[in-house]
Amino acid sequence: MQHIIDRFISYVIIDTKSDSNSETTPSTSKQWNLANKLVEELKSIGMQEVTIDDKAYIMATLPSNIDYEVPTIGFISHFDTSPDFCGANVKPQIITNYDGGDILLNSEKNIVLSPSYFKDLLLYKGQTLITTDGTTLLGADDKAGITEIVTAMEFLIKNPDIKHGKIRIGFTPDEEIGRGAHHFDVEKFNADWAYTMDGSQVGELEYENFNAAGAKIIFKGKSVHPGYAKGKMINSMLIANHFINELPKDETPETTSRYEGFFHVHHLNGSIEETVLELIIRDHNKKKFEKRKELIEKITKKINKKYAKQFGEDIAIAEIKDQYYNMKEKVLPVKHIVDIAEKAMNELGIKPLIKPIRGGTDGSQLSYKGLPCPNIFAGGHNFHGKYEYVPVESMEKAVQVIVKIAELTALRNN
Repeated sequence: MQHIIDRFISYVIIDTKSDSNSETTPSTSKQWNLANKLVEELKSIGMQEVTIDDKAYIMATLPSNIDYEVPTIGFISHFDTSPDFCGANVKPQIITNYDGGDILLNSEKNIVLSPSYFKDLLLYKGQTLITTDGTTLLGADDKAGITEIVTAMEFLIKNPDIKHGKIRIGFTPDEEIGRGAHHFDVEKFNADWAYTMDGSQVGELEYENFNAAGAKIIFKGKSVHPGYAKGKMINSMLIANHFINELPKDETPETTSRYEGFFHVHHLNGSIEETVLELIIRDHNKKKFEKRKELIEKITKKINKKYAKQFGEDIAIAEIKDQYYNMKEKVLPVKHIVDIAEKAMNELGIKPLIKPIRGGTDGSQLSYKGLPCPNIFAGGHNFHGKYEYVPVESMEKAVQVIVKIAELTALRNN
């Protein structure tokens, strides 16, 4: 347990926040700090063919230790953290033998992690939790996944009696901004299939995810002295507010679950002259996904029509970009790769929780690039904020699942 704790903390204290406004890969230069550390660590534990390319994509190989052919499998995680919350100066706190009560994250700001609000905490009574100090995110998304993959590879290297085929591992930048698989070289990775270790609760096993798009709407305005503004001023912030009010009020992240899609306004920045609204569009159903994008265009046209005479040109400009698609279409034809993971969990006494991802992973894009890639739990909860935590026992179980999948795959053609 201590080895996992030490490894995980060594990763999360390194700021790797990504930036959607950047055009580079990785989107922030600080991601290189952890990437370079990981390369050296993989070499030190005995991994082979350790490479890092000019965009910080890391790959490595654990050679087969059996004398017959079996599929090559992969395990993948990302090292960037979400731009939604502070990722610098992470100060993890270790709570041993959690008693099921409130956890005071920060006494100065009275920030409390409470099971009365986050009920999942009660699943981990008696376990060891790693939390934030209430001022940053933790980074378990997805440094827990990296910890688990590296630890599992190290375990297999130290225990050659456990039979396995060739295993490839990959660590990516910029997953949190939807670009994690953009420059992933599937041909170079050369695996028959892979698993992302990027889920949450113990037992999660997912092969369905949202279809996803991002939208940016720029609203133009006209600034006039407020004392003489009647019939002349156009306040772009109020136009943006008009746009938001046109969106379905019961289709937001906080009002939906399971297969229900949503619109999520996540950034709004403006002045009288110009306001920029950013939102994401999510739906498991491809037809409904397309309808959601059409609604954005429809509202934009409605606003432009309303102000056409007064402004003289389009007052709102919408840019919509697809980000990733539902991996189900690509995974179902090779459903045995899900079955192997499910069997691994069952053999370890872990109840599989097969459900759709209300989000996306590198695996969704990789599946469309020819690398079928279901998602497995990494153990963390409350990602992207100050209430994030991860039970160490969950990370231990994820390590066991990786090892067991490797064992089961080695039996396929034996």
